[in-house]
Amino acid sequence: MGGAFLAAAVLARLGSRIGLPTIPLFILAGILLGPHTPGIILVADPHDLEMLSALGLVLLLFYLGLEFHLDDLKAGGRRMALAGGAYLALNVGAGLGFGFALGWGTSEALVLAGVLGISSSAIVTKVLVDLGRIGNPETKPILGIIVVEDVFLALYLAALQPILSGADSLAAAAVDGGKAFGFLLVLALAARFGTKLISKLINTRDDELLVISFLGAAVLVAGISEWFGVADAIGAFMVGLMLGSTTSGTRILKLVHPLRDAFGAIFFFAFGLSINPGDLSVVLWAVLAAVAVTLAMNVLAGMATAKLYGFGPQATANISTTLVARGEFALILATMAAGAGLDERLAPFIAGYVLVLAVLAPLAAGRSHWLARILPGGRDAALAPIR
Repeated sequence: MGGAFLAAAVLARLGSRIGLPTIPLFILAGILLGPHTPGIILVADPHDLEMLSALGLVLLLFYLGLEFHLDDLKAGGRRMALAGGAYLALNVGAGLGFGFALGWGTSEALVLAGVLGISSSAIVTKVLVDLGRIGNPETKPILGIIVVEDVFLALYLAALQPILSGADSLAAAAVDGGKAFGFLLVLALAARFGTKLISKLINTRDDELLVISFLGAAVLVAGISEWFGVADAIGAFMVGLMLGSTTSGTRILKLVHPLRDAFGAIFFFAFGLSINPGDLSVVLWAVLAAVAVTLAMNVLAGMATAKLYGFGPQATANISTTLVARGEFALILATMAAGAGLDERLAPFIAGYVLVLAVLAPLAAGRSHWLARILPGGRDAALAPIR
């Protein structure tokens, strides 16, 4: 664990000198020191860091929930749903079509629809924080799209599981989906109507007790979420949404910051451990084609969202590039596909696709003004300050 922290820190410090974002460097540290790369093997089994990696994801999404206030949900619920729906229609639809075009099979195409269709909440959050865009107007619809994606994610996983396992009963899938949706509804109602009670329960002047309280709540609800068939990160997000509206919300945001940064680095490092660079050559052209499809669909989705919100070309470019990243959800699907005995090319394809976009997304987001210049009205945007 200590080696993982130091390796990630050293590479990130070196990369920062030439303007590289931290996320791909954390991943690169995992690849170089993992079991699939010659040389020093710091962690022989990626599962050794599984719990720490899960904690990193939980804290990243908990922080995202703290930043996403309920007032934003109430104020822009309809537009948020439309933007999220448009994003999913374009990206999941394109992913499904791409999957069928590869000819690997129907189950494989359904997996690829999810892989190409859902952004990485963890990477998107990190990019927004690193670039200082949390307060930007376009960040609200970006986070809104992530929320819609997360709800879709829970239902999609519940529906996909019986298909991959060969279950022939739609009733079982309906029960799993209903259980997941019901749990999300309970959390949403608690966030909407239980703020005053939660505020009294969590409130304390002692920072030590406050840290233990919010950390315990986030991790516990994340664990319960998994039991209900909802991704653990979504449960943590909902806890952040609840606590962010309490009187202690500002203090919690400050106290969780170093925890989020430390364990978030371990999450990306552990992701790198799972990647075998030798497998990527087999699916290289398929990966590059999928990346091109994703970039095109994200630009279209960004333009659709910007039209809904009345944004200009720079905000459109920010939305398009920030949401490009793919990550933790794709890895979950890769694990499910491997367990179901699907086409053996799926795992290296997903690893390569996610790695390319994990590297490309932060770089593209930091240089979104390049895209803004070629969008309608982009010449005027080129003269405006870049944010």
